[in-house]
Amino acid sequence: MASLSDWVVCFRLHTLPLALSTTLLGSFLAAYHHQFSWEILTGTILTTLFLQILSNLANDYGDAENGVDNAERIGPQRSLQSGAISKLQMKKAIYIFVLLSLISGTFLVIEGTKNLHIGNGIILFLTGITAIAAAMKYTMGKNPYGYSGFGDLFVFIFFGLVGVLGTFFLHTHFLAWPELLPAAAIGCFSTGVLNLNNLRDRENDAAFGKKTIVVRLGLHKAKYYHALLLTAGMLSALFYTAMAKGSWHKWIYVITFIAIIRSIVVVAGNEEPKSLYPELKRLSIATLLFAVLFGLGLLV
Repeated sequence: MASLSDWVVCFRLHTLPLALSTTLLGSFLAAYHHQFSWEILTGTILTTLFLQILSNLANDYGDAENGVDNAERIGPQRSLQSGAISKLQMKKAIYIFVLLSLISGTFLVIEGTKNLHIGNGIILFLTGITAIAAAMKYTMGKNPYGYSGFGDLFVFIFFGLVGVLGTFFLHTHFLAWPELLPAAAIGCFSTGVLNLNNLRDRENDAAFGKKTIVVRLGLHKAKYYHALLLTAGMLSALFYTAMAKGSWHKWIYVITFIAIIRSIVVVAGNEEPKSLYPELKRLSIATLLFAVLFGLGLLV
Protein backbone atom coordinates (compact mmCIF):
# COMPACT_ATOMS: atom_id res chain seq x y z
CA MET A 1 0.00 0.00 0.00
CA ALA A 2 1.49 3.34 -1.05
CA SER A 3 1.86 5.90 1.73
CA LEU A 4 0.62 9.48 1.67
CA SER A 5 4.20 10.73 1.30
CA ASP A 6 4.64 8.56 -1.80
CA TRP A 7 1.64 10.25 -3.41
CA VAL A 8 2.81 13.70 -2.32
CA VAL A 9 6.05 13.06 -4.22
CA CYS A 10 3.99 12.23 -7.32
CA PHE A 11 1.90 15.38 -6.95
CA ARG A 12 5.10 17.52 -7.12
CA LEU A 13 3.88 20.27 -4.84
CA HIS A 14 6.58 22.67 -6.03
CA THR A 15 4.77 22.91 -9.41
CA LEU A 16 1.41 23.91 -7.92
CA PRO A 17 2.31 27.61 -7.47
CA LEU A 18 2.55 27.81 -11.27
CA ALA A 19 -1.02 26.55 -11.59
CA LEU A 20 -2.21 29.08 -9.01
CA SER A 21 -0.33 31.88 -10.79
CA THR A 22 -2.45 31.60 -13.93
CA THR A 23 -5.83 31.62 -12.21
CA LEU A 24 -4.91 34.32 -9.72
CA LEU A 25 -3.52 36.64 -12.39
CA GLY A 26 -6.54 36.10 -14.65
CA SER A 27 -8.83 36.88 -11.71
CA PHE A 28 -6.86 39.99 -10.73
CA LEU A 29 -7.05 41.26 -14.31
CA ALA A 30 -10.81 40.68 -14.32
CA ALA A 31 -11.16 42.62 -11.05
CA TYR A 32 -9.12 45.42 -12.62
CA HIS A 33 -11.84 45.54 -15.29
CA HIS A 34 -14.47 45.65 -12.50
CA GLN A 35 -15.63 42.08 -13.08
CA PHE A 36 -15.02 39.37 -10.48
CA SER A 37 -16.73 36.25 -9.12
CA TRP A 38 -15.65 34.21 -6.10
CA GLU A 39 -17.35 31.17 -7.62
CA ILE A 40 -15.22 31.49 -10.77
CA LEU A 41 -12.04 31.99 -8.73
CA THR A 42 -12.73 28.87 -6.67
CA GLY A 43 -13.65 26.83 -9.73
CA THR A 44 -10.61 27.88 -11.74
CA ILE A 45 -8.25 27.17 -8.83
CA LEU A 46 -9.66 23.66 -8.34
CA THR A 47 -9.70 22.83 -12.05
CA THR A 48 -6.18 24.12 -12.64
CA LEU A 49 -4.78 22.26 -9.63
CA PHE A 50 -6.44 19.04 -10.80
CA LEU A 51 -4.95 19.50 -14.27
CA GLN A 52 -1.50 20.23 -12.88
CA ILE A 53 -1.54 17.13 -10.68
CA LEU A 54 -2.88 15.07 -13.60
CA SER A 55 0.01 16.30 -15.74
CA ASN A 56 2.51 15.39 -13.02
CA LEU A 57 1.08 11.89 -12.55
CA ALA A 58 0.98 11.25 -16.29
CA ASN A 59 4.54 12.52 -16.58
CA ASP A 60 5.70 10.06 -13.91
CA TYR A 61 3.91 7.19 -15.59
CA GLY A 62 5.17 8.02 -19.08
CA ASP A 63 8.78 8.58 -18.03
CA ALA A 64 8.80 5.33 -16.05
CA GLU A 65 7.36 3.44 -19.03
CA ASN A 66 9.96 4.90 -21.37
CA GLY A 67 12.89 4.32 -19.01
CA VAL A 68 13.69 8.00 -18.43
CA ASP A 69 13.01 7.68 -14.68
CA ASN A 70 15.85 5.39 -13.64
CA ALA A 71 18.68 5.07 -11.11
CA GLU A 72 20.88 7.46 -13.12
CA ARG A 73 18.34 10.25 -13.14
CA ILE A 74 19.21 13.40 -11.18
CA GLY A 75 16.64 14.78 -8.77
CA PRO A 76 14.19 13.27 -6.29
CA GLN A 77 13.33 9.62 -6.84
CA ARG A 78 9.85 9.13 -8.24
CA SER A 79 7.43 6.89 -6.34
CA LEU A 80 6.66 4.81 -9.43
CA GLN A 81 10.35 4.51 -10.25
CA SER A 82 11.15 3.28 -6.74
CA GLY A 83 8.29 0.76 -6.69
CA ALA A 84 6.48 2.51 -3.84
CA ILE A 85 3.51 2.95 -6.21
CA SER A 86 2.57 0.32 -8.78
CA LYS A 87 1.69 1.05 -12.38
CA LEU A 88 -1.88 -0.06 -11.74
CA GLN A 89 -2.18 2.33 -8.78
CA MET A 90 -0.75 5.16 -10.88
CA LYS A 91 -3.18 4.45 -13.71
CA LYS A 92 -6.10 4.56 -11.26
CA ALA A 93 -4.84 7.87 -9.85
CA ILE A 94 -4.57 9.29 -13.37
CA TYR A 95 -8.16 8.26 -14.14
CA ILE A 96 -9.34 9.81 -10.86
CA PHE A 97 -7.75 13.16 -11.71
CA VAL A 98 -9.09 13.02 -15.26
CA LEU A 99 -12.55 12.62 -13.73
CA LEU A 100 -11.96 15.38 -11.16
CA SER A 101 -10.71 17.74 -13.88
CA LEU A 102 -13.68 16.93 -16.08
CA ILE A 103 -16.27 17.41 -13.32
CA SER A 104 -14.71 20.60 -11.97
CA GLY A 105 -14.17 22.00 -15.45
CA THR A 106 -17.72 21.24 -16.56
CA PHE A 107 -19.26 23.02 -13.57
CA LEU A 108 -16.85 25.91 -14.12
CA VAL A 109 -17.89 26.29 -17.76
CA ILE A 110 -21.58 26.14 -16.81
CA GLU A 111 -21.12 28.77 -14.10
CA GLY A 112 -18.88 30.98 -16.22
CA THR A 113 -21.04 31.05 -19.36
CA LYS A 114 -24.44 31.83 -17.84
CA ASN A 115 -26.51 34.05 -20.14
CA LEU A 116 -23.98 33.60 -22.96
CA HIS A 117 -24.50 31.94 -26.31
CA ILE A 118 -24.11 28.16 -26.04
CA GLY A 119 -21.23 28.34 -28.50
CA ASN A 120 -19.05 29.98 -25.85
CA GLY A 121 -19.66 27.10 -23.48
CA ILE A 122 -18.89 24.53 -26.16
CA ILE A 123 -15.60 26.23 -27.07
CA LEU A 124 -14.53 26.42 -23.42
CA PHE A 125 -15.55 22.80 -22.79
CA LEU A 126 -13.55 21.60 -25.79
CA THR A 127 -10.60 23.68 -24.62
CA GLY A 128 -10.80 21.89 -21.28
CA ILE A 129 -10.90 18.48 -22.98
CA THR A 130 -7.85 19.49 -25.01
CA ALA A 131 -6.04 20.50 -21.82
CA ILE A 132 -6.78 17.10 -20.23
CA ALA A 133 -5.58 15.26 -23.33
CA ALA A 134 -2.46 17.42 -23.55
CA ALA A 135 -1.65 16.79 -19.88
CA MET A 136 -1.73 13.03 -20.50
CA LYS A 137 -0.06 12.98 -23.91
CA TYR A 138 3.00 14.88 -22.68
CA THR A 139 4.89 11.67 -21.89
CA MET A 140 2.23 8.94 -22.16
CA GLY A 141 1.24 6.80 -25.12
CA LYS A 142 2.81 6.50 -28.53
CA ASN A 143 4.86 9.44 -29.77
CA PRO A 144 4.41 11.68 -26.69
CA TYR A 145 5.03 15.28 -27.68
CA GLY A 146 7.24 15.90 -24.64
CA TYR A 147 9.79 13.56 -26.24
CA SER A 148 9.84 15.64 -29.43
CA GLY A 149 10.56 19.03 -27.86
CA PHE A 150 6.99 20.40 -27.81
CA GLY A 151 6.58 20.41 -24.03
CA ASP A 152 7.65 24.05 -23.83
CA LEU A 153 4.95 25.10 -26.29
CA PHE A 154 2.30 23.20 -24.31
CA VAL A 155 3.31 24.89 -21.05
CA PHE A 156 3.37 28.36 -22.63
CA ILE A 157 -0.09 27.91 -24.16
CA PHE A 158 -1.96 26.15 -21.37
CA PHE A 159 -0.14 27.47 -18.29
CA GLY A 160 0.11 30.94 -19.74
CA LEU A 161 -2.26 32.10 -22.47
CA VAL A 162 -5.17 29.71 -21.94
CA GLY A 163 -4.91 29.71 -18.15
CA VAL A 164 -4.86 33.49 -17.74
CA LEU A 165 -7.13 34.52 -20.61
CA GLY A 166 -9.57 31.67 -19.99
CA THR A 167 -9.93 32.69 -16.35
CA PHE A 168 -10.30 36.32 -17.40
CA PHE A 169 -13.08 35.44 -19.85
CA LEU A 170 -14.98 33.33 -17.33
CA HIS A 171 -15.10 36.35 -15.01
CA THR A 172 -15.76 39.08 -17.57
CA HIS A 173 -17.40 37.36 -20.59
CA PHE A 174 -15.08 39.25 -22.93
CA LEU A 175 -11.43 39.26 -23.98
CA ALA A 176 -9.17 42.31 -23.92
CA TRP A 177 -6.14 41.88 -26.16
CA PRO A 178 -3.70 43.82 -23.92
CA GLU A 179 -4.19 40.97 -21.41
CA LEU A 180 -2.13 38.84 -23.77
CA LEU A 181 0.96 40.53 -22.33
CA PRO A 182 0.61 39.43 -18.68
CA ALA A 183 -0.64 36.04 -19.90
CA ALA A 184 2.51 35.71 -22.00
CA ALA A 185 4.61 36.73 -18.98
CA ILE A 186 3.22 33.87 -16.89
CA GLY A 187 3.66 31.54 -19.86
CA CYS A 188 7.31 32.49 -20.21
CA PHE A 189 8.04 32.09 -16.50
CA SER A 190 6.26 28.71 -16.38
CA THR A 191 8.20 27.54 -19.44
CA GLY A 192 11.34 28.71 -17.68
CA VAL A 193 10.56 26.31 -14.82
CA LEU A 194 10.20 23.46 -17.32
CA ASN A 195 13.47 24.49 -18.93
CA LEU A 196 15.22 24.29 -15.54
CA ASN A 197 13.87 20.77 -15.15
CA ASN A 198 15.12 19.83 -18.60
CA LEU A 199 18.53 21.41 -17.98
CA ARG A 200 18.87 19.31 -14.85
CA ASP A 201 17.86 16.10 -16.66
CA ARG A 202 19.55 16.80 -19.98
CA GLU A 203 22.07 13.93 -19.94
CA ASN A 204 19.59 11.28 -18.87
CA ASP A 205 16.95 12.59 -21.31
CA ALA A 206 19.40 12.45 -24.20
CA ALA A 207 20.41 8.90 -23.31
CA PHE A 208 16.81 7.68 -23.45
CA GLY A 209 15.64 9.59 -26.52
CA LYS A 210 13.71 12.35 -24.78
CA LYS A 211 14.53 15.20 -27.17
CA THR A 212 13.58 18.23 -25.11
CA ILE A 213 14.44 21.74 -26.27
CA VAL A 214 17.53 21.55 -24.07
CA VAL A 215 18.67 18.31 -25.71
CA ARG A 216 18.01 19.71 -29.17
CA LEU A 217 19.74 23.05 -28.54
CA GLY A 218 22.65 21.81 -26.47
CA LEU A 219 23.67 23.17 -23.07
CA HIS A 220 25.20 26.47 -24.23
CA LYS A 221 22.23 27.57 -26.35
CA ALA A 222 19.73 26.26 -23.79
CA LYS A 223 21.19 28.68 -21.24
CA TYR A 224 20.59 31.56 -23.65
CA TYR A 225 17.08 30.20 -24.26
CA HIS A 226 16.43 30.34 -20.51
CA ALA A 227 17.55 33.96 -20.39
CA LEU A 228 15.38 34.78 -23.42
CA LEU A 229 12.28 33.21 -21.86
CA LEU A 230 12.56 35.07 -18.57
CA THR A 231 13.54 38.35 -20.20
CA ALA A 232 10.57 38.13 -22.58
CA GLY A 233 8.31 37.51 -19.59
CA MET A 234 9.60 40.56 -17.72
CA LEU A 235 9.33 42.81 -20.77
CA SER A 236 5.76 41.65 -21.46
CA ALA A 237 4.76 42.64 -17.94
CA LEU A 238 6.53 46.00 -18.17
CA PHE A 239 4.85 46.87 -21.49
CA TYR A 240 1.40 46.12 -20.07
CA THR A 241 2.04 48.17 -16.94
CA ALA A 242 3.30 51.10 -18.98
CA MET A 243 -0.05 51.14 -20.82
CA ALA A 244 -2.21 50.63 -17.72
CA LYS A 245 -3.72 53.42 -15.68
CA GLY A 246 -2.92 53.67 -11.99
CA SER A 247 -0.50 54.92 -9.39
CA TRP A 248 3.12 53.95 -8.76
CA HIS A 249 1.81 50.91 -6.87
CA LYS A 250 1.24 49.13 -10.18
CA TRP A 251 5.04 48.68 -10.45
CA ILE A 252 5.41 46.88 -7.12
CA TYR A 253 5.77 43.48 -8.80
CA VAL A 254 9.15 44.57 -10.20
CA ILE A 255 10.67 43.43 -6.90
CA THR A 256 10.10 39.83 -8.01
CA PHE A 257 12.45 40.44 -10.93
CA ILE A 258 15.32 40.08 -8.45
CA ALA A 259 14.54 36.37 -8.14
CA ILE A 260 13.84 36.00 -11.86
CA ILE A 261 17.09 37.67 -12.89
CA ARG A 262 18.86 35.54 -10.29
CA SER A 263 17.59 32.45 -12.13
CA ILE A 264 19.17 33.72 -15.36
CA VAL A 265 22.50 34.31 -13.59
CA VAL A 266 22.48 30.93 -11.82
CA VAL A 267 21.72 29.02 -15.01
CA ALA A 268 24.36 30.92 -16.97
CA GLY A 269 27.06 29.89 -14.51
CA ASN A 270 25.82 26.39 -13.72
CA GLU A 271 28.06 23.42 -14.36
CA GLU A 272 26.44 20.91 -11.98
CA PRO A 273 22.95 19.76 -13.12
CA LYS A 274 21.98 18.49 -9.67
CA SER A 275 22.28 21.96 -8.16
CA LEU A 276 19.47 23.23 -10.43
CA TYR A 277 16.78 21.32 -8.52
CA PRO A 278 16.26 24.01 -5.83
CA GLU A 279 16.01 26.62 -8.60
CA LEU A 280 12.78 25.03 -9.86
CA LYS A 281 11.08 25.77 -6.54
CA ARG A 282 12.51 29.28 -6.34
CA LEU A 283 11.37 30.27 -9.83
CA SER A 284 7.96 28.66 -9.28
CA ILE A 285 7.41 30.63 -6.06
CA ALA A 286 8.75 33.81 -7.70
CA THR A 287 6.17 33.36 -10.48
CA LEU A 288 3.34 33.06 -7.95
CA LEU A 289 4.60 36.13 -6.07
CA PHE A 290 4.81 38.01 -9.38
CA ALA A 291 1.18 37.17 -10.20
CA VAL A 292 -0.04 38.30 -6.77
CA LEU A 293 1.92 41.57 -6.71
CA PHE A 294 1.12 42.33 -10.35
CA GLY A 295 -2.58 41.97 -9.62
CA LEU A 296 -2.56 43.84 -6.33
CA GLY A 297 -0.60 46.67 -7.92
CA LEU A 298 -3.36 47.18 -10.47
CA LEU A 299 -6.10 47.22 -7.83
CA VAL A 300 -4.49 49.49 -5.22
